[in-house]
Amino acid sequence: MTSLNLAAAVIWIGLFVLISGPVHECAHAFTAWKLGDGTAKLFGRITLDPIKHFDPIGGTLLIASVLLGLVSNSSIGGFGWAKPTPVNPYNLRGRYADTIVAAAGPLSNLALAAAFAIGFRILWATGAYPYNDSVADMVELVFFIGIQLNVLLMLFNFIPIPPLDGSHVLFDVLDPRTAHDLRNFMNQYGLMLLIVVVLFAGRIISPLTNPIVSFLAGVPVG
Repeated sequence: MTSLNLAAAVIWIGLFVLISGPVHECAHAFTAWKLGDGTAKLFGRITLDPIKHFDPIGGTLLIASVLLGLVSNSSIGGFGWAKPTPVNPYNLRGRYADTIVAAAGPLSNLALAAAFAIGFRILWATGAYPYNDSVADMVELVFFIGIQLNVLLMLFNFIPIPPLDGSHVLFDVLDPRTAHDLRNFMNQYGLMLLIVVVLFAGRIISPLTNPIVSFLAGVPVG
């Protein structure tokens, strides 16, 4: 374990719990409200307050998995989730309202990644490097991890396996019969598929994550 790895792990957890998770869930809640479903609003979920979006199980699992990876000297990353946003699809207005609500979360992470990328590029131009040698380098490290984390969250949540957001998008665009049959299949095997994806997430998502991070940050990422 190095001081850099420790700093990266703390930043990863902090960004997820304080920014990326709340923004993702708030985007779901706000979009659902605008499209006719006020369920999340009634639960006070149209907010960026991290406490409102913290899931005790998902948050604890994230912290534990990141720290476990840190101790085992593997790459920084973890698995967890924020508190799911309650949405009643029967209240939504519009043919593809469920798709819009579902996509709002991952797309908010893409917007966050772009925002972090702006800060990263500005500091990179001044000679800062994502490390922990100075205040500027540490801020640059926060920006870089912010890009990585949010790109990863966007891609992972768009995977079309329940309960991930991508499944809502997929079911919404399929014809009713196909969607019904696929839902039945996912009810039986979805959890196993999701476990496989989580176990091999690095191999499945990294080939997509690195090019996007490289494009946003303007530097090669391998």
